[in-house]
Amino acid sequence: MRSSYLFTSESVSEGHPDKVADQISDAIVDLFLSKDPEARIACETLTTTQLVVLAGEIRCKGVYENGAWAPGAQEEIEKTVRATVKRIGYEQEGFHWESFRFENNLHGQSAHIAQGVDASGNKDEGAGDQGIMFGYAADDTPDLMPATLYYSHKILEVMAADRHSGAAAFLEPDAKSQVTLRYEGSKPVACTAIVVSTQHGKGYDEGAKEAELHAYVKSVVAKVIPAALLSADTVYHINPTGSFEIGGPDGDAGLTGRKIIVDTYGGASPHGGGAFSGKDPTKVDRSAAYITRYLAKNIVAAGLAQRCTIQLAYAIGVAKPLSLYVDTHGTGTVGDDKIEEAIGKIAKLGGMTPRGIRTHLGLNKPIYQKTAAYGHFGRKPEGDFFPWEKTDLVDDLKAALA
Repeated sequence: MRSSYLFTSESVSEGHPDKVADQISDAIVDLFLSKDPEARIACETLTTTQLVVLAGEIRCKGVYENGAWAPGAQEEIEKTVRATVKRIGYEQEGFHWESFRFENNLHGQSAHIAQGVDASGNKDEGAGDQGIMFGYAADDTPDLMPATLYYSHKILEVMAADRHSGAAAFLEPDAKSQVTLRYEGSKPVACTAIVVSTQHGKGYDEGAKEAELHAYVKSVVAKVIPAALLSADTVYHINPTGSFEIGGPDGDAGLTGRKIIVDTYGGASPHGGGAFSGKDPTKVDRSAAYITRYLAKNIVAAGLAQRCTIQLAYAIGVAKPLSLYVDTHGTGTVGDDKIEEAIGKIAKLGGMTPRGIRTHLGLNKPIYQKTAAYGHFGRKPEGDFFPWEKTDLVDDLKAALA
């Protein structure tokens, strides 16, 4: 590792057009899983000016079976989509939850995919697709996430909370953030640059109102980033292009799955390429990415490493992973090969098959819409939500290594 370097991560708000699409897709996943825990969903969303379009493949008891929609199912889907946009806060001329045009182009899952994925006879449930998935953890923050991404998310979360509460009523839903930190010896020591672009009400690019917006953003940064990292040398770029009144899907089309680095580790770790939102947990793009984060976080929490990257690989229709790779980046207290062996000894992981992952983490539940803004990782596990953020595997890892 270099002893001194700058690193940057970005985040986008719940009102960013791509994140609107992600949240709609995951609202559909939750709706279907609430009806049928074994539902199959691959839901893509397009958002643009006064339009939301759904497309993809589904199978769900009581909703879509044998090529036909159940009575009232399509109306419930549209109601769910509009409620999601309303919760985010879009009531603008160019994108309003109550009046946008809606198209539902979801259709039945391919029978050829189903025969490879479904369990039958002596065949275990196979992976929903081929691919490689990565998990990562680092001791930068208490949640074992890269600090640059952690702070980028938190800035936008605070701003969204202030918008919803009315404490910053001049804010509109669309926003982006970016944080640059200087690292010395792998630890963040200074914040060198902050970028925040936020949609605002009319007139907030003029005089006193612009100054108020800038002062507000700096106050949020001061709440989120430790004072020891901020200084007179920290450079701020707040709405650097000027006016930002037209935003969200009216300003830029949104698509599901275009913010995968925001969703994961802010560039601090490799990414296999597969998006998460809109997919049920038989899709290893999602479930295997969750189990690799779970493993990496527990390895760091157990004191076995300061940083850890894990890769899994799968083939469509095949249950067992093709490979497991652990890299502690030279920070491990035991060999990476020993950690790989220890993971293989932990029976509760179910061999990290799709069914084993879903069973251990309890993924066949409507828990996904919350993941679709401000990152899938580094979140607080509460009830059924974010079970991959638990550190309940620490003792098992230590026992397997004993």
